[in-house]
Amino acid sequence: MVASNCRIGIIGAGTSGVYLASLLARQGFQVDLFEKAPHPRTDGCGILLVKAGMEALHQGNPQICQKIINAGDPVSLFEFRNLRGGVISSESVTYADNELPGMLIHRKAILEALLEALPQECLHVGAQLESLTQTSTGVEARFRDGSHWSGDLLVGADGIVSKVRESVVTGVELCYLGDLVWRGVTPDTTFCPPGKFIVYARGRGIYANFFHIGGDRTHWGFFIEQDQEEPDAGALIPRNTAIPSEELAKLPEAARAVIESTVPEQIVSRYSYDIDPLPRLHQGRIVLIGDAAHAKSPTRARGMTSGWEDALSLSRHLAANVDIAEALKRFEVERLPIVHEYQRTSREMSRKIGRRQKVVT
Repeated sequence: MVASNCRIGIIGAGTSGVYLASLLARQGFQVDLFEKAPHPRTDGCGILLVKAGMEALHQGNPQICQKIINAGDPVSLFEFRNLRGGVISSESVTYADNELPGMLIHRKAILEALLEALPQECLHVGAQLESLTQTSTGVEARFRDGSHWSGDLLVGADGIVSKVRESVVTGVELCYLGDLVWRGVTPDTTFCPPGKFIVYARGRGIYANFFHIGGDRTHWGFFIEQDQEEPDAGALIPRNTAIPSEELAKLPEAARAVIESTVPEQIVSRYSYDIDPLPRLHQGRIVLIGDAAHAKSPTRARGMTSGWEDALSLSRHLAANVDIAEALKRFEVERLPIVHEYQRTSREMSRKIGRRQKVVT
């Protein structure tokens, strides 16, 4: 049995790591959550939370789930438009009584709700992982500031460029999905009403999307297919973060005005990557969750959701009447085929909508 005094370290205070830490702390484990930044990153843009993600939250902590419902908008309509602004198709979303909704919400509101459920003494900021060593009985993590932690189990929740992952599977390469993405949040009371998710299509794929995220704000995403120039190969952020004016001009005026009204501080620009499915999720006493384990194309909106599902599953297996080795084995048996399916279908959908893929070495 995994004893309640078991020491568990988690690297990465994103949404997966914070949720897992809060679940384990409630179960009585000694939890230390390490974040390399000076504070957890509560900035970011809007998120479409699908029903499966809301269920993973509700099963683990109904109070967090309710806070997220209160802070965002339930999805009520998906509308697809062409680049002239004409409606191609629309699909209303309805919910049965007591059914959890899909949500449109700001990432900041999500992480703040998760952090409220985390005991403050669990969080350690400014802790950049330097190295890991493990034995049959424990794990030691050393950090760049000279500090170190030792315990019984270490969880890598440190994202797509995970440093922990190298201790589980070596040589994992990022796969460039072929598109450059801009996202932003801006005040808006007219263009995008609450609950509406608007997509502008180009050819077989998405050119832009818009959705209301509460507080009279609209999130937008803008996507262009682009090969990486050699200086940018493998980079997460492009050297030139400006949206090409000739591409933006392809949007109808009202949609373009929403993007142009956004202050630069509320815009992020990223290249899109995923990774190939990993053959395992743990090695000894080190285990991966979230993007560290299965970073995927965003086309199915399963990124944050799958991290929460990982956290819920791992917390349950660790609370069961088994030892750590058996708990990790059961976690991997349960989650590996699920996350492989998420990765496979997300990548297939990316290919269908025209994105090009290239392995980044």
